[in-house]
This record gives sequence, structure tokens and C-alpha cells, in this order.
Amino acid sequence: MPDRALDTSPGGSPKGIGLAQGTALYVAAVLGTGILLLPALAAEAAGPGAIVAVVVLAVVSVPLAATFAALSTRHPDAGGVATFARRAFGPTSARVVSYWFFFGTPIGAPIAAIMTAQYVVAIIGGSRTTVIVIAAALVVIPVLIAVFGVRFTAWAQLGLSAALMAILVLALAAAAPHTRSENFTPFLPHGLAGVGVAISLYVWAFAGWEAVAGIAGEFSRPRRDIPRATALALAIVAVAYVAIQTVVVGVLGPAAGHGTAPLLDLVTVGLGPGWGAVVACVAVIVVVGVFNAYIAAFSKLGAAMGRDGDLPAWFGHGFERGGIARRGLMLSTAVITVYFVVVAFIPDLQPVILVHTSIAAAIYGMGVASAVVLLPRWSLGWWMAVVSCVLVLGLLVLAGANLVYPAVVAVGAVLVGVIAPARGRRTSDVAAGS
Repeated sequence: MPDRALDTSPGGSPKGIGLAQGTALYVAAVLGTGILLLPALAAEAAGPGAIVAVVVLAVVSVPLAATFAALSTRHPDAGGVATFARRAFGPTSARVVSYWFFFGTPIGAPIAAIMTAQYVVAIIGGSRTTVIVIAAALVVIPVLIAVFGVRFTAWAQLGLSAALMAILVLALAAAAPHTRSENFTPFLPHGLAGVGVAISLYVWAFAGWEAVAGIAGEFSRPRRDIPRATALALAIVAVAYVAIQTVVVGVLGPAAGHGTAPLLDLVTVGLGPGWGAVVACVAVIVVVGVFNAYIAAFSKLGAAMGRDGDLPAWFGHGFERGGIARRGLMLSTAVITVYFVVVAFIPDLQPVILVHTSIAAAIYGMGVASAVVLLPRWSLGWWMAVVSCVLVLGLLVLAGANLVYPAVVAVGAVLVGVIAPARGRRTSDVAAGS
């Protein structure tokens, strides 16, 4: 059976998202909420050397981004990484990675929502109840957007990304004239070790390619636009983080590492007090954008899992390009809601964050391993996959004992396969690579 959604015709299909919308979704997935806190944390760890950390991570991210772009271009499907795993290693591996992504990574949604709400409340004031209400709204808004399908989500995200970039440019342009050269010396106050810590902090600022793989099938011309959208997104994210980190260090100096809201500090310096609402808008736009990308991917993956027999067939509607996977959206929303209720009552989010990051590392591991098998040997994409395997192995080592969480989910996925064998319409065809 031929790959679904490949643009085999010269013109491709008009019924999908284009380069601009796809780039906006990619930027949203990768930019993440790290833009709110990481510049301050990195400055505390490495001083001006944090700028080097951002540049290094941008360069290191190239192989990973290129690997997922190559896979998504060749196999654009709502299953995302699960589709890659199915073609490379068979249905059991696909079910495992599907469960990792669909039932594991949604725990990151309430974490991001609550952290962002805390950021907003620190600016505008409020109680713990205010935090929970804002966090809930941050989840509900992108769910409502997703009801209208990925194409509508992509257009909405294009507007959000444009607004975000405009606000960031305004904040940075206003603060940059206050840069002082003495704030860049000493450049490495904590040596190379400090830069290493900053690099580890910024790792997740350049992640997110595993999520957007699930919407690759929505591109009108995946072979042309996916590589371009990936390159543009990586460039935009890299420039944004380098610019923010440079201005944070240059304007705030040693004080950069002592604040928890570096963007607020920059806006205050550049525009004066009373502009906190601008930073609150940035926080809201960032997290809604992240959720737009991920929830779109969750809903499409849920439909693909129903199609392939990894969920009841009732969920297998809307996996095709242009289809609206409302049943997959309904289930993913239920999963996020359960996690939200649990996370809302956990005072220390660090252990929960480790659950999310360990599952994300496992998904990346399966993705890059699939790339080594699927991509033409000795091609540029294959070499990028090999390099990515080394990088992801490092992430898995860092995850350490926390890998018990993806291991438990994997066992559950295998047991589901034993108890209720998959009877998806395409399982045998896809597994055979036809």
C-alpha cells in the first residue's frame, strides 16, 4: 500500500497546510515555555557563557531536526513516530511508542500550564486559585481551537506566532540600548563546566520535533515543505533564544541569574514599570502555541491508533489529511484532564517533570533508531540519524532511573497487544512496509 499523503503529483494536494502555517506549528512546538525561564537559569549557571550554550544547542539540534524531517517527508502520517516504528520494527514497537506519546507525554500539559500560570500571577498578582483557573483556561483554549481541525489550528498558530515575534522584537529592541559591555566580562565566570550546565538546561528548548511528526500528513506538499518548515523553525528558534540570552546578559548583567522573570526585567528596563501585561501576553501566547501543536498531534495520533487497532476502532476517524479527529481529541482531552487534576495537587513539580522528560527521551530513542533502519543507508539523512542516535543515547543516560516510567508504559502496551491483538485495517500492510 503506498504511503498516505505523499505528494506524488507535481502540484501536490491543495487540501492541507502550507509552508507558513507548518512553520508556525513547528516553531510553537519547539520554542516552548523555556523562553520564559531558561535565559535566567542559564545566566545563573554560565554568566555570559550562556550565549555559547544556546549556539551549541542550536548546532547540535540540526541532526535531530534533520532526522525527523527526513522521516516525516518520506512517511507523512498521523501516527508520527509510531508510524516510523511500525515500519522499522513492527506493530508492537509502534504500540509502545504510541502509548508513550498518547498516554505519557500529556502529563507535560498541566505542568506547562501551571508553570505559565504561576509566571502570569507573579506579574499580575493572585492566589493559588487564580493559578489553577488560568492554567485550566490555557488548556481549554487550544482544545477548542483543535475542534475545528489541524488546518484551522495552523492558521490560528500563524497569527499567534506573528504576535509573539512582534512582542519579543518590541521588548528586545526597547531593552537592547541599555546593554553595557562590562556585563560580558568575565565571559566564563564558572568556566566550561558552567557552559555545560547551561547546555543541559537548554536541551529541552530545542525539542519538539517528535510532536510535529504527527501532523506531517497534513502538509499539502510534504516533500517540499517539511524540510523547509523544519529549517525555518530551527533558524527562528535559534535566533530568538540567542537574541534573548544576549540581551538578558548585556542588559541585566550579574542580576540576570537572580530573577525568575527575565522578560519582565527586560521590559521594565526598556519600557518602564507597568508593562507587565506585555510579558503576561507573551507567556499566554507561548503556552497556547505549544498546546496547539501538541493537541493537534495527540488528536491525529488517537485517530491513527484507532485505525491501526491500538485503540478501539471507534476512535479511528479523522486520521486522513484534512480529517478532523474529534474522537481522538476527546480521548486526549480526557487524558490531559486526569493529569491536570493530579498535578494541580502536587506542590513540587520536579518529579513530574522528570516523568515527562524520561518518556520524551524514550520517544526520541525510538524515532532515531527507526530512522537508521528506514532512511537510505549512507544518505545525508541516514548520517544525521546516526549522529542523532549518539545524542539521544546521552539523553537516555541522563534520564537514568527515571526510565522506569516509560518502561512501565511499555509493559502496559505489550500486555494490551497480548490481551487484545490489534486488528487495524492497515497493520499488516504497514508493518510489511508495502
